Amino acid sequence: MAKDIDKEKVENPEIIEGLPEEKEEAAATAQDQEEKPEMKINGDESDDSAEESVDNEIEKLKAEVQEAKDKYLRLYSEFENFRRRTAKERLDLIKTATEDLMTSLLPVMDDFQRAQKALEESEDHKASKEGFDLIYNKFNNILQQKGLKPMSDKAGSEFNTEFHEAISQMPVEKKKMKGKIIDVVEKGYYLDDKVIRFAKVVIGA
Repeated sequence: MAKDIDKEKVENPEIIEGLPEEKEEAAATAQDQEEKPEMKINGDESDDSAEESVDNEIEKLKAEVQEAKDKYLRLYSEFENFRRRTAKERLDLIKTATEDLMTSLLPVMDDFQRAQKALEESEDHKASKEGFDLIYNKFNNILQQKGLKPMSDKAGSEFNTEFHEAISQMPVEKKKMKGKIIDVVEKGYYLDDKVIRFAKVVIGA
């Protein structure tokens, strides 16, 4: 049988030349099979890298959305504070819009009070006094309708720098009157709840 094989090799020299090529092909096939698992591993690593890149991009977008949301909330809060502040300032302006007018009319009020006091001390001019009182009451009612209110300070009241202006001091015998109001020279006034003129007073020393 060995002779037959040798004979066939002699008669078909292509078999002899083909055997090494078949061996090389078999060796190449085995090498490819060994390299395929490595290619699969490399493919998995590429997929993991792409997935990680997508996750990073998602986290970045989430951070940007959160930052934009925080910025919007801050702007909204600042706008609400601005709106409330301007609304309050507008109301205050409406309430005190006549402040200059009232301040200008106060000397007239002072003159009315002085004249009224002089007429009370006089026994004459009873009719004039009645007419004067009518004018004074009418004028006073108009001012009160506009929000003007006098301070109710009198002798013995506590001195308060938020409402009073001390123009002089007078020595007093009673210790309890020291630092307190002795006399009111000019009345103080409010326009609604705002002080528009301090009361000018004399305090005990």
